[in-house]
Amino acid sequence: MACAVDIPLAEPSAPGPVKPSLLKLIREDVGCVRQRDPAARSQIETLLTYPGVHAVIWYRIANRLWAGGWRFPARLLSWFGRFASNVDIHPGARIGRRFFIDHGACVVIGETAEIGDDVTLYHGVTLGGTSRFPGKRHPTLEDRVVVGAGAKILGPITVGAGSRVGANSVVIDSMPPDVTVVGIPARVVRPQLGHRRVVGKIDLDHHLMPDPVGDAIAVLLDRVEFLEARLSHMQRRARDAGASAPQSLMETDNG
Repeated sequence: MACAVDIPLAEPSAPGPVKPSLLKLIREDVGCVRQRDPAARSQIETLLTYPGVHAVIWYRIANRLWAGGWRFPARLLSWFGRFASNVDIHPGARIGRRFFIDHGACVVIGETAEIGDDVTLYHGVTLGGTSRFPGKRHPTLEDRVVVGAGAKILGPITVGAGSRVGANSVVIDSMPPDVTVVGIPARVVRPQLGHRRVVGKIDLDHHLMPDPVGDAIAVLLDRVEFLEARLSHMQRRARDAGASAPQSLMETDNG
């Protein structure tokens, strides 16, 4: 008689996260504008007059075509979106929810760029590649990143969650979370412990940044003032010593 053997059954795998519908993504993109731009007075105004929103909507549709294998229609729609909004987003880029491009002009997002949720870009931002070979060539922006006007983020690097990139900065190295970088090339000027946190909101005050050049000049001026004071003290001591030397010689001759 055959023995029954218990064979453990594999547990059913947990279902993956449900991908939001296209309409839901667009609604979130339109709705997040009023939270980040005080000039937006209504959703209908945002939908009709914001070129950055238009660019994101065209991207959302083109990205669905790209993911479905309709590559040429996706690129054609992406070209039309660029023509209409002056924002160039490759349909192959991966962009999270509640994405906002303020002013929507001259923004470039490459094919392998990855953008998290609640990210804000200002005009003139480039997420560019640094290689002509296939594969990951463009940067990754994690959640809640704010990139100032004219900044360039180049190569397959990562900008950590909650970080801020100052206007016209050029970022070529990865950044940790919750820091502020400025300059060419960009350097951390406000570390994690000194970063201003806004509870429950996105910190859009990207103009509130330290001035590393001004700080360095202030240190040099303090050093120069210290050296001048020290030199003045040494000169005074030398004059006092020179004045007392003839007096001591006269006393010796009289003696």
